[in-house]
Amino acid sequence: MRTMHIQEIRSKAPFEEIDYVFLKSVLKEYAQPRNKIQSLLKSKDLIRIKKGLYVFGPKAKRIPYCKESLANLIYGPSAISLEYALGFYGLIPERVEEISSITPRRHKEFTTPLGRFSYDHLHPKRYALGITQLEFPNNHFVLFATQEKALCDTLVLKCPLFRNKNNLEKFLLEDMRLEHEHLPKFDKKLIEKITKEYNHSNLYLLSDYLYGEHHANRR
Repeated sequence: MRTMHIQEIRSKAPFEEIDYVFLKSVLKEYAQPRNKIQSLLKSKDLIRIKKGLYVFGPKAKRIPYCKESLANLIYGPSAISLEYALGFYGLIPERVEEISSITPRRHKEFTTPLGRFSYDHLHPKRYALGITQLEFPNNHFVLFATQEKALCDTLVLKCPLFRNKNNLEKFLLEDMRLEHEHLPKFDKKLIEKITKEYNHSNLYLLSDYLYGEHHANRR
């Protein structure tokens, strides 16, 4: 049996990110494809991200990895949100290294050779609201929260309960250093829809702060 080299495997892969199913199909001539995969991992021709998910090592890599695409693949269904999405949209000045996502499954965290990935739980109905698909270089399509959802998710999942609009404003502008000029650009209808579904006091305060509206049913 001839030996299949990593460059030949790479030539058959559409992306830098591959899974075990793909490798097994490419290595079908091998009696024990797992042994070949272990050999590729040992030589660092492949890098294991998690069980069943890999990227090509430096010798075979042709284009940069898409970490955002990996975030969707590592644990799903999921969509990038929270601090990473806020940084991606330029709403906060800090560069966020850990890729944060939301998921209808239970909370998970992964530390990988390409960085940390975290996943916070949201009820399926809340999770589904405000998710879009963004295109990244080299035909990567990634599930992403809109900027409105990313902010709402952050206020619900990562913040204490605020007592009033002044506390919320201080947190947004001073602690998060949210860029004030972005606030009027939010989609009002989406904010209202998310607020209604989440039924969370922080989001009612956000609606009041952004639009001067008052809601009777708070908790």
